[in-house]
Amino acid sequence: MSKKNSPEAKPADPAAAVSRRGFLKFAGVSGLAATASGLATMGKAAAAAPDGTPEQIHLTWGRDPASEVVISWASLAAAVNPRVSFGSAGGSVSTVHGVQRIYTDGLNGETVFTHHARLSGLKPGTAYEYRITADNDSNAATPFNAVFNTAPRGRAPFRWTSYGDLATPNTQWVLSYPQSRFAVQTVERFEPLFHLLNGDLCYANLNPGHQPSVWRDFGNNVQTSAANRPWMPCPGNHEVEFNNGEQGLTSYLTRYTLPDNGTPFPGRWYSFRVSSVLFVSLDADDVVYQDAAAFVAGPQPLVPAPSTGNPPVEPGTSFYIRGYSNGEQTRWLEETLRHASQDHEIDWIVVQMHQDALTSSKTGNGSDKGIREAWLPLFDRYGVDLVLCGHDHDYERSYPVRGCNHHAGVDAKTGEPVDTLQPRPIVTSDPADATFDTRHGTIHLILGGGGTSAPLDVYGEDTATNLPQAKVFTKPNRPVPGATPGTFVRNPADALEDAIYSARRDTGTGYGLAVFDHDPGAPGGKTTITMRYYHAPGADHTPTTDYELFETIVLAKERRG
Repeated sequence: MSKKNSPEAKPADPAAAVSRRGFLKFAGVSGLAATASGLATMGKAAAAAPDGTPEQIHLTWGRDPASEVVISWASLAAAVNPRVSFGSAGGSVSTVHGVQRIYTDGLNGETVFTHHARLSGLKPGTAYEYRITADNDSNAATPFNAVFNTAPRGRAPFRWTSYGDLATPNTQWVLSYPQSRFAVQTVERFEPLFHLLNGDLCYANLNPGHQPSVWRDFGNNVQTSAANRPWMPCPGNHEVEFNNGEQGLTSYLTRYTLPDNGTPFPGRWYSFRVSSVLFVSLDADDVVYQDAAAFVAGPQPLVPAPSTGNPPVEPGTSFYIRGYSNGEQTRWLEETLRHASQDHEIDWIVVQMHQDALTSSKTGNGSDKGIREAWLPLFDRYGVDLVLCGHDHDYERSYPVRGCNHHAGVDAKTGEPVDTLQPRPIVTSDPADATFDTRHGTIHLILGGGGTSAPLDVYGEDTATNLPQAKVFTKPNRPVPGATPGTFVRNPADALEDAIYSARRDTGTGYGLAVFDHDPGAPGGKTTITMRYYHAPGADHTPTTDYELFETIVLAKERRG
């Protein structure tokens, strides 16, 4: 971390911050062990026969982030009496037993064991220490220990971080890259209350014969941070896997316990509130036109392990799930936003999803009219302030947008006019102080620079207008018939438009992290969210721990309550 460019960073060593809180004494345990020690002993357990030793440990918020946290983990075999002991400094120690959830991978036949413990009745804004063990934990003498903080109750300042497209540091897997390890470590340097992971977690579906192993590498990498603070994900196209559930999301849904949405589709989308900020997490695969999920390129069929009983998946087959909820997600979204717009305890609405509605990357995926049709009108109507995405492996920020221009695009092949529902910016230049009042428009951020090995996206300009030109999907997109065997190819975006909404693009590197600091303000005054984006120059060629400040913007508006 470049100190001269990151004055707002917290201590680089999270274990040092933990040590200052004091230790909660568990029976038979000499204080709180740092996360690193748990990772070290985990390696010894993996070398022995599979047992119930905890690994891939991560936290998520429960129903109310001020009072409930879920601790989830995996083990290489069924755990006997898996449990979490926890308590705050000076408080009593409680124990919650983990609920086991398993699935058998539909391609390689491996059974995956996960466990989930819901810690309820917690005190707001409080540090809790916990340990995880089982009767067949090979590290039972020194079980895994870590610490987390609950969210504050009521209006209070807090920090969160965000990026998408992380992958794993194990380069034997497709699209994985060592930068993903440094990206996780960088989250810890800023010590946020929680982290938003904007889809495409590990790219397991690009490694179909090894999906559980890729997930395991991912889980053990993010544990460095996710065992200390909630990592709140949304599904991306690469979470969709053949033979793993109706939408291909069984791997994802088995590993994560997420806030309930009250619909027949638990875990796909959800919301939670911290201070006066409502966070809404969506599954854009339900509405996008583009098809970028699991795909069998060929020339041979994908043959599952005989133990699965599943038939071969023929070349050219894709897992296209647009419309799977039959509008249920969009109905839930409108109801959630409507309630938020009427709640004077909510000042801000932040949406997280994977795919993009506004992107001008020449080599990236492209904007999607499906999102523009289904959700941007709701964002306008109910005053969504900020939308965080991944998908394109870069950083791009929009101006605040509201409404759209019709018939502003052209067909990519014929040049005929096309209605792309081009988002309309309310300003076309950044103010001198980079401060925006989002009551007048929504800012979209592309944060797809977690750790994947995909090369830096390139931005192009229309020579006639000197504006970035965007690719747009306006109709269903399927694999290209007769594509070259062995290639992952689909039809490209079918329309083009001037990206009049694009305000800032990082043309130097594809890797980075967004840090958000919320200030609730005083009654009768203004409330703010300050976003600082840190990028990792040179990481496209050589992985680096050095993240430097790229830009700062401030969102500001009148506090509602």
